[in-house]
Amino acid sequence: MRAGRRNASRRCLLRWVATLFFILLAAGCSDGAPRLPLLAESDTVLAFGDSLTRGTGAPRGQGYPEVLATLIDRPVVNAGVPGELAAAGRARLASVLDEIRPALLLLCHGGNDLLRRRDPAHTARELIAMIEMARARGVAVLLLGVPTPGLLLSTAEFYHDVATATATPLQADAIADVLGTAALKSDPVHPNAAGYRVIAEQVRNALEKFGAL
Repeated sequence: MRAGRRNASRRCLLRWVATLFFILLAAGCSDGAPRLPLLAESDTVLAFGDSLTRGTGAPRGQGYPEVLATLIDRPVVNAGVPGELAAAGRARLASVLDEIRPALLLLCHGGNDLLRRRDPAHTARELIAMIEMARARGVAVLLLGVPTPGLLLSTAEFYHDVATATATPLQADAIADVLGTAALKSDPVHPNAAGYRVIAEQVRNALEKFGAL
């Protein structure tokens, strides 16, 4: 009789431990946030985009990729082309990925599409194609959102849609916040050196948040 009670108590304890484990596991994953793989010290990061990546508006070498390299102590290649539309970026990306062979892609594209009022659905498809292109090569992706032009700047909604559809980490607010602050801009659509530093700091914070650092 005592043995039966001990076995019943043991089974109850095991059930309780198992239940607690799954509760803790669920709590740890409750935000559903996607994660990035941890960067090795020798890994290269590729910053890909348009003038916001190139650093237009700041002295050469003071764009966000160059500043970020000093913040994370890893090489960051600046592959920004001013004026480029997302479709042209998609056509260019494969060769850049194959040449650089990065561990992580920082994708900041679509700003020129917004300025030219291109169909947001089309821009979203181009971004998704670029994310898929990178992942097919084993490259992780952090997406950077760009604001819709206007008086009150906020990141275009399709960046959130792309991030959700592809389970891609998104740094949503850095560029909108910088371009909404007069002291951080060189012109209406480009940061100055101080603004790019703020973007680099926020990207660094996002890499830490999503597990890359």
